[in-house]
Amino acid sequence: MTTETTVTYAYAVAQDPDGSLEEALTGLPGVADGPVRLVRAGDRGEVVVAVGAVPEQDFEESALRAHLEDLDWLESVARAHHRVIEALAARTTVLPLRLATVYLDDTRVRQMLDTRQEAFAERLSDLAAHTEWGVKIYVEAPAATGRPAEPPADADLSPGRAYLSHRKAQRHAREDAYRDAEEVARRVEDAARGHAVDRVQHRVQQGELARGPGENVINDAYLVPLEHGESFRSDVVRAGEGLPGVRVEVTGPWAPYSFATPPEAEPLKRAAP
Repeated sequence: MTTETTVTYAYAVAQDPDGSLEEALTGLPGVADGPVRLVRAGDRGEVVVAVGAVPEQDFEESALRAHLEDLDWLESVARAHHRVIEALAARTTVLPLRLATVYLDDTRVRQMLDTRQEAFAERLSDLAAHTEWGVKIYVEAPAATGRPAEPPADADLSPGRAYLSHRKAQRHAREDAYRDAEEVARRVEDAARGHAVDRVQHRVQQGELARGPGENVINDAYLVPLEHGESFRSDVVRAGEGLPGVRVEVTGPWAPYSFATPPEAEPLKRAAP
C-alpha cells in the first residue's frame, strides 16, 4: 500500500488573539475535502495561517497548469478556498491568499510566517472592521438599450445601402452606450468616494469569467468600513440608474481579497537525495 504524498495548501493569514479560530474550522472541509488547521509562528501565536494537506500530484507546477484550464476542477478548488476564508472572516480579520498557494510542508509555512509576521500584523490592523465590495459596469448590446436603430432616410435605398445605413445606426447606438458608461463610471466613483477608503482596479472580465449580458468595461473592488457597507451599496446602485444600455452590478461584502498582500508560494521542488 502506497501513501499519497501531500503538500501544504495555505488559505489565509488571520488574527487569532484568543485562540478561538480552531473551533471555527472544526469539521470544515477544505480543498480536496481535507481538514483545515492553523500554523502558528513560535510563541507569538496571534497571527496564524490556515492550511490543509492536498495531494502533491495535483499541485506540482505542470499539473497545476493543466488543472487551471479545467473549469470544473478550478471551480471546486475556488469554492473550498472561499468557504474557508469566509468561515475565518466571520470571526476575525483575514488576509486571503491567492488561489492554489502551496508550500512543501507546514515548516515552510511557519518560516514564512516568522519572517513576515510583523508586516502581516500591521496589514491585519489596517483591514480590521473593513470589507470588500465589487463594482462591475457593463455595456449592453444596442438591441437591449431601448434605443431603436435609426430607419433609413430614403425608403428607396438598395438592400446593400440599407444594410450599411442600419449598421451605421447600430454603431452610433453603441457609441452612445459607451459614452453613457463613462458617465456612469464617474457617478459611481463619486458615490464610492464618500464611503470607501481604498480601491483596486481589476482587469475586465471576458469569456467564461464574464457573467450576464453585456460587455464588462469596469471591474473595481472597494475597501469599505463595516458601518458604511449598506450606504455604499445603495449609493453606488443609485449612481448607475437612468441610462439605458449600462448596467451596474454591486457584490459583497467579501473578505478583503483585493487588498491583501500575500507572499508568493514556494516552488514545489524537493532537495536531491
